[in-house]
Amino acid sequence: MFPITVILARYRMSQPQDLLLNRELGLIEFNRRVLAQAEDPDLPLLERLKFLCIVSSNLDEFFEVRVAWLQDASHATPDRILADGATPEQALVKVARASHQLVRDQYAVMSDVLFPALREQGIVFLRRSEWTEQQQEWVKNYFFRELMPILTPIGLDPSHPFPKVLNKSLNFAVELEGRDAFGRASGTAIVQAPRILPRVIKLPADACEGRPHCFVFLSSILHSHVHELFPGMTVKGCYQFRVTRDSELSVDDDDFKNLRTALQGELRQRQFGDAVRLEIADTCPQHMESFLLTQFNLQPRDVYRVNGPVNLVRLMQVPDLVDRADLKFAPFTPTLPLPLQKKSKSSPLFETIRKGDILLHHPYQSFQPVIDFLTQAATDPHVVAIKMTVYRTGTDSVLMESLIAAARAGKQVTVVVELMARFDEEANIGWASRLEDAGAHVVYGVIGYKVHAKMLMVVRREGPGLHRYVHLGTGNYHPRTARLYTDFGLLTCNEEIASDVNDIFIQLTGLGRASSLKRLYQSPFTLHSMIMDSIQRETEHAQAGKPAQIIAKMNSLLEPQVIHALYRASQAGVKIQLIVRGVCALRPGVPGLSDNISVRSIVGRFLEHPRIFYFYNDHKEDLLMSSADWMSRNFFRRIETCAPILDSKLKRRIIKEALRLYLEDNVNSWEMLPDGGYKRRGSRGKPHCAQRELLASYTNSPEAE
Repeated sequence: MFPITVILARYRMSQPQDLLLNRELGLIEFNRRVLAQAEDPDLPLLERLKFLCIVSSNLDEFFEVRVAWLQDASHATPDRILADGATPEQALVKVARASHQLVRDQYAVMSDVLFPALREQGIVFLRRSEWTEQQQEWVKNYFFRELMPILTPIGLDPSHPFPKVLNKSLNFAVELEGRDAFGRASGTAIVQAPRILPRVIKLPADACEGRPHCFVFLSSILHSHVHELFPGMTVKGCYQFRVTRDSELSVDDDDFKNLRTALQGELRQRQFGDAVRLEIADTCPQHMESFLLTQFNLQPRDVYRVNGPVNLVRLMQVPDLVDRADLKFAPFTPTLPLPLQKKSKSSPLFETIRKGDILLHHPYQSFQPVIDFLTQAATDPHVVAIKMTVYRTGTDSVLMESLIAAARAGKQVTVVVELMARFDEEANIGWASRLEDAGAHVVYGVIGYKVHAKMLMVVRREGPGLHRYVHLGTGNYHPRTARLYTDFGLLTCNEEIASDVNDIFIQLTGLGRASSLKRLYQSPFTLHSMIMDSIQRETEHAQAGKPAQIIAKMNSLLEPQVIHALYRASQAGVKIQLIVRGVCALRPGVPGLSDNISVRSIVGRFLEHPRIFYFYNDHKEDLLMSSADWMSRNFFRRIETCAPILDSKLKRRIIKEALRLYLEDNVNSWEMLPDGGYKRRGSRGKPHCAQRELLASYTNSPEAE
């Protein structure tokens, strides 16, 4: 095993940070893998269009959060050294270069690959130059009927300064010539497109000239008729633009007494944070670009010129407007675990859980048992208390309604609502208010620590005593995403696990020192040390000549101490197989450093979301499921849980379904290279697609054994 200093010298690395890769560049690489799905001819065409939109949605959040953070750091702490050894400014230069290339590739896929393929299927996005007289007349009528009444052009002059532009809104910079009714001749106006307006409009069948599906962009309609907003003046140019702003909320616990009230104030300002990106049409002249850059205090590298709509996310509505099942993924019906299939409809779910732990693998298995668990608890006269954590649940949630019903029924309902769940703050504030009004006890966790754990506990009176039933999950209590994300959930009445869950709830709602848990590991107290100890144990086993292996599946791997521990384990001979969907700062496959580490990413129909950790542990095979990725925030700035899988049968299932099948995948699997790039694994021999095999397996056998 080589010391870090020797390895640095061997690979011409100047400092330990060179052993880590840049986080932001890793996120861009992930979106390249998503874009590859849009290019894949083996996937249904309308699903490929969705993947194109997902890239845009991901990039929006990337700029709102990560690039915004780098820009803040470059101003506030310009000499700061990031994990990969770069300064914030150096990172911004690299990120801008990679982002520009990704956006160019994305629009090329749209224009050169997807739109022509869609046209062949009768799904056409019409340019203004293609409109027939009938289509022009329909567009004109649409403009005067639907757009003209709600558009408000703003001419720029001393009494009309540049307007506040909402984050990610569609806007048009219009160049004018002439004087208006008051003799003004500023030459420039801004037209903001209200968000209520659709960005893609489907033409009626009688205007499509035999084509099944014809669409026009809102931007094309406005371009065509913008002159109607400026009577008597000449429109010299009209250029669409979109600004992305810093959307991270900053709440200082020294400045407020009530987190919810403070957040409500911050949310009002989110739409007007500092600008971080400007998207403009590729036809926009240089002088207009310079004008907009000045208004938003941005640099030329922050400008993204695009050949098409400035917001591809809005194309996500198109598949819903096109009735073509052959161009979409085949629908499927999630199954139920065998114990739940066998139980009578009238018997409470609690009776089935008492007979043995129940494992749910979403989306292949239904999320309905989790809903039933809570809805039955809400109406069961024997249930006396319900406790639950809420991170993301959506604006329309049957789970939240059940909690409200339980509180109104007089049960003791305690809900830990994480108000700082990014981009779900407003929804969570609304639920917190409704829960309090219903009589539930609502707490917001611990200031400085996001509550990311997924826990639901029901206390039921049975005979002379009280019994606790628990659900633990790797994903959110969100029925919609449970059909789109892969995750695991465990229903159990194991007394030690239930006791641990109860102790964590007491920590969150009360005051006092952290108690010693019997089965669970918890951030920020014991989870990181358990992972480090487990890696070290495998290292020592390998050094002693024993078999040693680590397999871990997660969304992100960034925490430096864990990465360095994995490097040491690799040098000792531990076989390490990592399945990391998104960003990974570890360099795999570097001789003498990480020869025994492989990293792969799976990008497919479903978003891979579970956190599953396997340690061979001298034949004991420890297996854990968690809400936490291996990131500093998850270990040290969040409240997370990690539970061992105690049932041997369920352990075998998870090892197979979450790990082994994915290690065999050669269809949706990407192999990470030492420099942070990825290459798609070739399908040598028989193709294996873990997600497809799981879908088929659960269709044929509910337990997929």
